[in-house]
Amino acid sequence: SSVGKEAERDAGSRAGGLIRRFPWRAASDGGQGVTPRTALLRSAPRQQPEGKGKGLEYYLSQFLCLASLVLLLIFLGILVVKMVGSGWLDGREDSFNLLPVDCDKRTDDFCQAKHKDVTMAVLHELYNYLSVQAGNFECGNPENLKSKCIWVSEVKDHVLNVTGTSSQKFEAALHWILNSNKDLGIWLRGRDLSEAVSSVEEVFCLESAHPQMGLGCRFRRAVVTAIMNLFLFFWCLITLWGILIYLRYRWRKMEEEEQAMYEMVKKIIAVVQDHYKEWERNLERYPYVGIFHVRDSLIPPQSRKKMKRVWERAVDFLASNESRIQTESHRVAGEDMLVWRWTQPSYLSDSEH
Repeated sequence: SSVGKEAERDAGSRAGGLIRRFPWRAASDGGQGVTPRTALLRSAPRQQPEGKGKGLEYYLSQFLCLASLVLLLIFLGILVVKMVGSGWLDGREDSFNLLPVDCDKRTDDFCQAKHKDVTMAVLHELYNYLSVQAGNFECGNPENLKSKCIWVSEVKDHVLNVTGTSSQKFEAALHWILNSNKDLGIWLRGRDLSEAVSSVEEVFCLESAHPQMGLGCRFRRAVVTAIMNLFLFFWCLITLWGILIYLRYRWRKMEEEEQAMYEMVKKIIAVVQDHYKEWERNLERYPYVGIFHVRDSLIPPQSRKKMKRVWERAVDFLASNESRIQTESHRVAGEDMLVWRWTQPSYLSDSEH
């Protein structure tokens, strides 16, 4: 009996171990403390996923929240800039333009530099405006300007409207032009354009020394200038050739006149010598002969006007260069006249007369 009790205890312990190891066998074992598998799965608490899956969802949600916040801030910033940003910038620009006014009574380096910057800005706009106006005047004058010299009031209004500066800054720019030794490309004119101005009060108009013209206008003006220069060169060349031809003509005429003068001198000498010889032969009454008588015998009446200069040069040449003929004044037929006398000794002696 003791042996049978021990066997039962061993069998019960083995059955309890089986029940603990394989609980789904409870139904097949007659329901002795064993729960089915489906009932265990339904009754067991579900375990939440942990580890890597949970961390990815958390960080993703945090990133989306942060991105939404950043986008909201960017949107708000754009609204602020669009609504109040432009006014803030305009206010800053106004304060910048007013800064030189605040520096009018200050002499520190910053204010002096700011004064110079404003003056340079005014000069730059002044140069551009005058150069454009002068270029328009030179290139067809589409604005019907009366002159390249623009009235100072008109220039002042334009510069003040563009730069936003004050009248004092415009006058300071004019003072800079007057006191500068450099060529700034801007001429200050008074009422009399030929006189130079010495003060800003005398400035009546402003003119650009360097007109700004377009490519087509510059090309057209270059062509016209080249044609005009060629035309002037052509006329200068023709004038020089004309002067050369005239000089050659005068030189030839002078040579002909001089040759004719020598021929006339030879004829006069021959006439006076022949008259003296005839006087020696008692064929003439006087040993001298009148100058006008010689002229009338050598030059026909129709040629006396043409040969007047030749005759006068021949008379002067004989008076200063011919020793064989002496010029005297005698009374002939009750009138005083100039005569020529042959003074060279003859082969006949005076005793033979």
